[in-house]
Amino acid sequence: MRIDTIIENARVLTGDPARPVARRIGIWSGRIIGLDEQLDGARAETLLDAGGAVVSPGFNDAHAHSVWFGQTLSELDLAAAMTPEDVYRAVAARAAAGDEAATGQRDWIVASGFNPLGMSGSVDRDALDRAAGGRPVWIKHASGHAYTLGGAGLRLVGIGDGPATDPDGGVIARDEAGRPTGLLEENAMRIVQDVLLPDPVAAIEEALGRASAQYAREGLTSVTDAGIAGGWIGHSPREFAAYQGARDRGLLRTRMQAMVVLDALHDLGGHRDDPDAIGLGAGIRSGVGDEWLQIGPVKVFTDGSLLGATAAMTEDYAHDHGNHGYLQGDPDEMRARVLRAAAGGWALALHAIGDAAVDFALDLIDEAQRLHGVGPMPSRIEHGGVVRPDQLDRMAALGVVLVPQARFIAEYGDGMAARLGAERTRRSYPAASVLRAGGLLAGSSDRPVAPGAPLPIVQALVERVTESGAPYGPDERLTVEQAMRVCTAGSAEATGWGGQKGVIAPGMLADLVVLGDDPHAVPVDRIGAIDVVATIVGGEAVHGALSAR
Repeated sequence: MRIDTIIENARVLTGDPARPVARRIGIWSGRIIGLDEQLDGARAETLLDAGGAVVSPGFNDAHAHSVWFGQTLSELDLAAAMTPEDVYRAVAARAAAGDEAATGQRDWIVASGFNPLGMSGSVDRDALDRAAGGRPVWIKHASGHAYTLGGAGLRLVGIGDGPATDPDGGVIARDEAGRPTGLLEENAMRIVQDVLLPDPVAAIEEALGRASAQYAREGLTSVTDAGIAGGWIGHSPREFAAYQGARDRGLLRTRMQAMVVLDALHDLGGHRDDPDAIGLGAGIRSGVGDEWLQIGPVKVFTDGSLLGATAAMTEDYAHDHGNHGYLQGDPDEMRARVLRAAAGGWALALHAIGDAAVDFALDLIDEAQRLHGVGPMPSRIEHGGVVRPDQLDRMAALGVVLVPQARFIAEYGDGMAARLGAERTRRSYPAASVLRAGGLLAGSSDRPVAPGAPLPIVQALVERVTESGAPYGPDERLTVEQAMRVCTAGSAEATGWGGQKGVIAPGMLADLVVLGDDPHAVPVDRIGAIDVVATIVGGEAVHGALSAR
C-alpha cells in the first residue's frame, strides 16, 4: 500500500486511552491511516523524521474572535498601559505617526487591549483629545464589553454633552454633572458601530489571514469565532463571505468555524406545517460547511462581563453593593428569539458569565431541546464566570458544554476575585468540577480578551493562579493530561467534531503539533514556554517543518 506521508522517530502522545503512545504516524488524503505496526508494509511518498520530538493532537480553541484579533494586530496596543498617562503617551505617539490607514478608519486613532482593571485613575476624554491633537479616539477594552472615546469621537457618533438615554442593555457613563465621560458599556457600543461599521470585506479577509498565521505559529489547528455578522461583536453582515474569501485566497492556515450572532437571523417563510423559525436565507443553519470552514451555533449574549461588573449574578458584587449586573435585553424577547432559532435548526451558544445568566441560559436550552430536540452540534454555555454545583449537574444532564477561559485567571484573577468574594471565586470558571459532574469541558481563550496561545492555557488550567500568584479556585485544577485533552479532544467535541479530530488515531483528521518538549515532563510553570516546532493541518505543514528523507 502506498500512502502520502509517514512521520517516523516521534514521541507520539495520541490522546487515545486505548493507545496512548506511538512512534510512527501514517497519513493519507489528509487523515491518519495508521500507527506503528499498522504501517508495516506501507510505502510513503514522503518520509518525515521527527528527530525524537513530541507529537500531539493539534490544539483547538473553541471560543476566540478571529476577525477582532486580526484587527488588533494593526491597531494601537494598550495592553501594557498601567496609568492614564501611559494611554495619553501612546495615543500621542500614534497621532504623530499619522498611520491611521493601518486600522482602516480614516482619521480615527483606534486602540485595542485596554484593561482599566487595576489602573490608577480613569482615562479623561478631554486629555484624550489633547493627546490626539483633536483627532477622534476609539479605545476597545480588552473585555470586549466596553469602549472609551474622546470628546471628538463622542461628537462624531452623535453623543453630545447633554442628557442622553441609555440603550436597552447598555450604559453611557456620565460624570456628576451628567456629561458623558467617554465610557460606553455593552449595547451602548452599538452607537459607535452604527457609524464606523461595517468593515470592508477585503479588510476582514486580511485580518483573518493575520490571525490564522499567528494561530499556526502557536500550534492551533482549529478555531471557532464566537460571534460574526451582527450585534456589537460582528464586523459586517457579509462576514462569513469574508471567511470564504479568505479561504479562497489561501489565507486560512487553520480550520475555522464561525458562530452567527442571533441578531443576524431573520424570519423564515415556509410551509404552514413548518415551525415558526428564524435563520439565514434558504434555511441555512448550524452545520453547513466542511472540515475547513463551517457555520457553528448561533451566538446569544445573555449578560455582560465580570471585568466590567455587568454579568448577571444572583447576589450583589462584593465590591459594589446594590449591583448584581443585568441581562442584555428583555428576558421574554430573548427567550422568544432563541426558541425560534432552535426551531430553525440552530445549535445554541449562550454567553452567560454570572450565575443568574447561567440559570437563564440553561432554562432556554432545556426548553429548546424539549420543543425542537437536540441541535446538530452540542449546545453550549460560553464562559461560566460563576457556576453553582446544581448548574453543573444540570449541564451534564442536558449534554451542554461549558466553555470557560482559564487564562482569564492568570491575566485578571486578582480583580475578578475582588469583585466576587471568596465563596464565588471558588466556583468561578470551573474545570475539574465539570469533569467530576460528568460534563463536557472545552479549552478556549476568548482572544483577544486574553492571550490565546494554547500551551499557556494548558498551564493555566493546571496552575489556576492569578497575576500576583494567588490561588484561584485551586480545587478546580486539572492534571496536565486532563488539560491537554480539554484543549484538543474536548474542544473538538464541543464544536461537533468529536470522533473526527483531537485524537491521533486511524480515521482522524491529520491535525498535529510538534513540540520541543513533553508538557507532562517539564515543570508546570514551564509548559507555556514549550516551543512549537511545527503545526500540521490535514497532513500539510502550515508552520515549521520536519526533516524529509
